[in-house]
Parts: sequence; C-alpha cells; structure tokens
Amino acid sequence: MTAATPLTRRSHIALWIGLAVLLAAPFIGLYPVFMMKALCYAIFACAFNLLLGYTGLLSFGHAAYLGAAAYATGWLVRSEGWSPELGVLAGTVIAGASGLVVGLIAIRRQGIYFAMVTLAMAQMIYFVFLQAPFTGGEDGLQGVPRGKLFGVLSLADDRVLYYVVLAVFVAVFVAIIRIVHSPYGQVLKAIRENEPRAISLGYDVDRYKLLAFVMSTALAGLAGAMKCLVLGFATLSDAHWSLSGEVVLMTLLGGMGTFAGPVVGAFTIIGLQNFLADQVGSWINVIIGGIFVVCVVAFRKGFVGELQAWQDRKNQAKKPA
Repeated sequence: MTAATPLTRRSHIALWIGLAVLLAAPFIGLYPVFMMKALCYAIFACAFNLLLGYTGLLSFGHAAYLGAAAYATGWLVRSEGWSPELGVLAGTVIAGASGLVVGLIAIRRQGIYFAMVTLAMAQMIYFVFLQAPFTGGEDGLQGVPRGKLFGVLSLADDRVLYYVVLAVFVAVFVAIIRIVHSPYGQVLKAIRENEPRAISLGYDVDRYKLLAFVMSTALAGLAGAMKCLVLGFATLSDAHWSLSGEVVLMTLLGGMGTFAGPVVGAFTIIGLQNFLADQVGSWINVIIGGIFVVCVVAFRKGFVGELQAWQDRKNQAKKPA
C-alpha cells in the first residue's frame, strides 16, 4: 500500500491488532500515563504528517500550536473552572485560529521559505508564552485538574482517562484516513506531487493548502490539550522549537506519508526518552540521533514505509509476467 492507495486487507488486520493491544494496554502491565503521553504525541505526529506527508509542506513551528492549546486548556480548566471537554475544545479552536493567522502569512511561500516563516512565527508565539503572566513563565502552568468529563465521568483515575485519550486518538486516526481518501485528499496529494499541474487544472492551491494547515494545527492543538490534562501542567518545552524538530523525527522515523508510521515513530521516540533517560541521561539525544541517521541511510521510507515497500515488491513478484 502506498499513500495513494486504499488500505489492504493486511493493513486492516495490522490496525485491528494494534487497536487490540492499545485496548488491553492497562491490563498487561503498560503504565497508563506513559501510554497516554505516547498517544498524545501520536496525535501530534499524525497531524504533522497530514501537512508534510500528504500536502508536502514542512512546518518547523508546529510545537507552537501544541503549546498554545496546552496553555489555553490548562488556564481555562484551572483558573476559570471550565470542564475538561470545554477546555480541550477551546484549546483546539485557539490552536486552529493561530494556525489560520500564521497560514495566511506563510502559505504563499514554498520550500525552505515556508519552513522559515513558520519557525519565525512559532518563535514569536513562544516568547509570548514566556512573557505572558497567565503562563507562569519559566515555571509553567502547574496543577491543572483533570475534572469530570461532561460533569459525570471522573478523569482522576488513570485508566478512565486512558480510554478517553485512546478514543480521541482513534477518532483522529480514522478522520485522517477519511480526509486523505476523500476528493479533497486527492487534491492535496496532487499539489504535493506537482503543484504547477494542479494550478493548471484550475485548483486554488493556496486555499487547499491553507485548509490543510489549519486542520493540522487544530489537531496538533488537540494533542497539546489532551497532554495538559494527562500530565496536569503546560510548560515552555511544549512550545519550544526542539519539539517541532522531534515531531519531524517521529514522522520520518515511522514513515512519512503512511498512516501508521507517525504512530510508530511517536511511540519509539517517547519510549526511548522515558525508558532510557534514567540510564543514559543526556546521552539519550545522541542515541536518538544515531537511530535517525541509521533510518535515513538504511530505511529512507521509515519503518512502516519500508515494510509497505517490501510488501509491494513481494506482491509484484507474484504477478504473472
């Protein structure tokens, strides 16, 4: 299966197996908070992949939208007493609105110029968070309560919140599949492959790219809002440029332009950071960098991308000449 083809039977089976593992995770010894954090970053990576993998736009400032939603959700839930679902919704909307403003400025640029504009705008947002009184500055926004979902379901229990986060992740994952396979998604891939040709066919490519950018930033904001509820805080690291680099790494490591690739990449990076940080300290960045170099040299399509390419070659070899 490539990015332009429907999911195969084997892909469906693999996705169902993955879902079964995620559903059983709290009962098979996997720490719920780690799993929730990984799922939040998986949403973030899927959102970024929608922009890079299927539209061909490289944003170097996507962490700003995750951070904006995290701060907005944390402040509204903690200081204004909003319910968690309204806080998450507000954070997502604010991230999408921020993406709209940045997109209107950046979307007419291409290549490295687009990437640099998004990075510059993200740094401006970062310094707003650093100076704004409600963010807590370098200390961050601490003590965000989880509250009760719809005023009924208490999210204080890690397992309850885990299944809420899992439901959000599944909804985002399915939505992205539907978007990519829709006529709109086909236009996005046409823009990625040959933008001048898409223009010659009469498509308003700037409008299509802007919508993709806003959707991607809104979903990144959803990831940040959920992460804030899970961990109970929002900090400057949520909006730092280094996190924008990490999501690029997650996407490329798992497989850009694949559905499961960003999820695999997110779990790989977050898993390494959580389980090796205590043993190797700051050397974890060197290890992750080495893994990335090996991936670029030996698995240029990422883990999932190379697996799919191998399966495609195998299927082609079985066809009669």
